[in-house]
Amino acid sequence: MGHTIREIAAALGAEADGNLELVVTHAAEPVAAGGDALALAMDPRYAEGLARGDARAAMLWPGADWRGLGLEAAIFVPRGRLAMAGLSRIFDPGPQIAPGVHPMALVDPSAGLGEGAAVGPFVTIGAGVRIGPGARIASHVSIAEGAEIGNDALILQGARIGARVRIGDRFICQPGAVIGADGFSFVTPEKSGVEEIRETLGDREEIRQQSWVRIHSLGSVRIGDDVEVGANSTIDRGTIRDTVVGNGTKIDNLVQVGHNVQVGQDCLLCGQVGIAGSSRIGNRVVLGGQVGVSDNIFVGDDVIAGGSTKIRTNAPAGRVILGDPAVKMETQIEIQKAMRRLPRLAATVAELQKAVSKTGQSG
Repeated sequence: MGHTIREIAAALGAEADGNLELVVTHAAEPVAAGGDALALAMDPRYAEGLARGDARAAMLWPGADWRGLGLEAAIFVPRGRLAMAGLSRIFDPGPQIAPGVHPMALVDPSAGLGEGAAVGPFVTIGAGVRIGPGARIASHVSIAEGAEIGNDALILQGARIGARVRIGDRFICQPGAVIGADGFSFVTPEKSGVEEIRETLGDREEIRQQSWVRIHSLGSVRIGDDVEVGANSTIDRGTIRDTVVGNGTKIDNLVQVGHNVQVGQDCLLCGQVGIAGSSRIGNRVVLGGQVGVSDNIFVGDDVIAGGSTKIRTNAPAGRVILGDPAVKMETQIEIQKAMRRLPRLAATVAELQKAVSKTGQSG
C-alpha cells in the first residue's frame, strides 16, 4: 500500500508540485531511493544524492528546483525534522497485534479493558486493572493489580507495569521498560558511613561494620498524558508519595528515574540519564545523554544540560549547563580551554623554575 504525493502533502500541511497522483510506498535517503520511494532531501546538501539515486519524487527545501533535479514531483517543507515526524507517522505500520484478547493471554476477571483493546499472547493483566479504549498491548507484557492506563496506549513487548501505577492517555512504552518497581531505599540501624561523610565532607572517625535495612515503597508511579518511556528504562515507585512524570515528557532508553522523583511537563530525558531519589525536575527540561542528577535537589524550568553533565546542586531556571560538576556552559568551555593549555603551562613553569634555580646558584 502506498500514498500519493497529494495525500502526503495534505497530511503534512505542505505545498507540493508536479505529478501529485504519483504513488510512493516508503521513504528513503536520496542515494538509495528507487522509483517507488519518496527521497528525503530537505536540505540543499543532499541534492547531489538525488542524481545518484532513482527517485521520482522527493521532499525538498522551499524554493528547490525540483525539475532541475530530475524529479516528477516534490513536497516542500520549511522545517525538515518536523516534517519527518509527520511522514514517519504516515509510513509506520505499527506493531501487528490482533484485535481482541489473544487466547494465550491471562486477564483477571475483575480487570476492565476498553473498547477496541488488542492484547497479545502471554500478556498478564492483574486484578482490578483498568485500561482505556484503543489500547494495544504486545506479547509478554505484565500489568499488575490496580494499575490504571488511559486511552490509546501502546505497550510493547516485555514491558512491566507495577501495582497501582496510574498512566494517562496516549502512553507509549517501549520493550523491556519497568514502571513501578520498588525504590532503592535502605537505612542502617546506626549512622552509616555515607551519612557521616555527607556531614564531614570526607572525614571518618572510624570504619564500622554496617548492615542495611530495607525501606519498603508504599507509593506508586503517576504518569501524565502523551508520555513515552524508552526500552529498558525504569521508573521506581515512591516511598510514601508517588513518583510523578508530567504530561508530554519523553524518556529515552536506559533511563533511571528514582523513587519520589517529580519530573515536570514536556521534558526530554536522553539515554542513560539517572535521576536520584526525591529530586524535582521542572518543566521543559532537557537532560542530554548520561546526565546524572543527585538526590534531593531541584532542576528549574527550561534547564538544558549537555551530555555527561553531573548536576550536584540546584540548577536555576533557564540555565544551560555542562560538565562535572555542572556549571554554566560558557564557563565549562573556558575550563576545557584552560585544561588543554595545562601541558604547555607546566612546561613553561618548569623552564622558569630552572631559570630561577640557576640565578640562585650564581648569586
